[in-house]
Amino acid sequence: MSDMIKRRDFVGMMGAAGVCALGTTMGLSACSTPSKPSNNGQEKGTNVLWNKNETANKIIVVSDLHFGISDSFAQDVTDRPFFADFVNQLIGVGDVRELVIAGDFLDEWIVPLSYPDHTDSAAFFRQCIKNNQEVFDALNKAIAAGIKVVYVIGNHDMTLTQDVLAEAIPGLVQVRDAEGLGVYITGDRKEIAIEHSHRYDPYSAPDTVSNRELAGNDHTLLPPGYFYARLGTEWSAEGRPSNVVDYPQVNQPDSSNIDQMGAYVHYKIMTSILLTQYTPNVGFDEKIFQTHIAGMNGVYSEYDICPRLMDDNTISAPTLYRNFQRTWDERQQINNVAVKIPFIQAVTGTGGATYFRQQANLQYLENPNSDIEVVVFGHTHIPDFHDSGDGRYYVNDGTWIDANLNVDPNLVRTFAVITTGPSASASLYQYNKDGSATDISNSYIDVK
Repeated sequence: MSDMIKRRDFVGMMGAAGVCALGTTMGLSACSTPSKPSNNGQEKGTNVLWNKNETANKIIVVSDLHFGISDSFAQDVTDRPFFADFVNQLIGVGDVRELVIAGDFLDEWIVPLSYPDHTDSAAFFRQCIKNNQEVFDALNKAIAAGIKVVYVIGNHDMTLTQDVLAEAIPGLVQVRDAEGLGVYITGDRKEIAIEHSHRYDPYSAPDTVSNRELAGNDHTLLPPGYFYARLGTEWSAEGRPSNVVDYPQVNQPDSSNIDQMGAYVHYKIMTSILLTQYTPNVGFDEKIFQTHIAGMNGVYSEYDICPRLMDDNTISAPTLYRNFQRTWDERQQINNVAVKIPFIQAVTGTGGATYFRQQANLQYLENPNSDIEVVVFGHTHIPDFHDSGDGRYYVNDGTWIDANLNVDPNLVRTFAVITTGPSASASLYQYNKDGSATDISNSYIDVK
């Protein structure tokens, strides 16, 4: 979330319920999440994923694997061998055409502030690969067996370059349509769209605009989510201390001033949800964010990123992401957002499942300029399934991290199964620890 930043044992960075509650209180949005599947999808199976079709017409989509550089703080350690086993099982099924990894494959964001600073993202990701070698061995085996393996970039690995992955998985197909973004169109009729979906999230979408004057270049890329992900990981590493932070106080402006209302809503989300839930043992103005990647070269504090009332009576952060609301339209243009989203709607919606389902409809399924019938997103860590009843589907494939604390700790290892042909169909599955898979599609209540 949009990144739902979740370490192995701490609540996600955004807090879907918190963001949605804020938006609803201010009369700005209404969010909801789908119901949880009965028994957490953990029913014992027969160690067969599904009955094989005669033709290889299945496209499997996973995302939010979050394999890290160190097992001491990575989000996906316990479930790593289960993912490798899952890939090997896909080879044996015999009707899998493609395996699509839809973002947040590797993780450069979930790193404590106390971890040694790095200046070379390529070297960082090569070490991530080495730390998770069994996964890469399984993926190479799948490609050798004839499965097309595709990678679509996410926000936690938005600086991961093609050459680094190509070294580790030579046969991998990589999809990018803008810097730090990608959408994969596939299926017999090109009827399926798969993307991480962070381009619709102001806090997670690549941002080459907001800090370009500060950094002196157009390659800054990192959005605010990077900074509070680092803050949250440090807080968790320190045992989640309960410190009190004196955030600046700002009064709500006149509602007719859309620009300042946008700035105010951003301020409320930052100071009521995103920053305040993480209170490590650092000072508010202490320079803790060593940032020497993705066009940035500085050391920053929470003070530098936190909006407040400026001397000119406008609301803005003093250093990073100044006048954040004013750069959103340009960022959407750069990031190839097909149907533009108002800033207030975007910042109040990005914590919940409903907003992303709405974006699947707006950008694809109900867009008259689109022929897409199936949309698969990741990013939220909230599994979601919606069958429109007329041959159109939206699926959020959830996550594979060790504990999905924002929804249900056991609601992990979920994935989408898309069947292509003259007509397409979609399902949401969970991979069980006994090697079976459970179809959990019908466990969800559609929220229209």
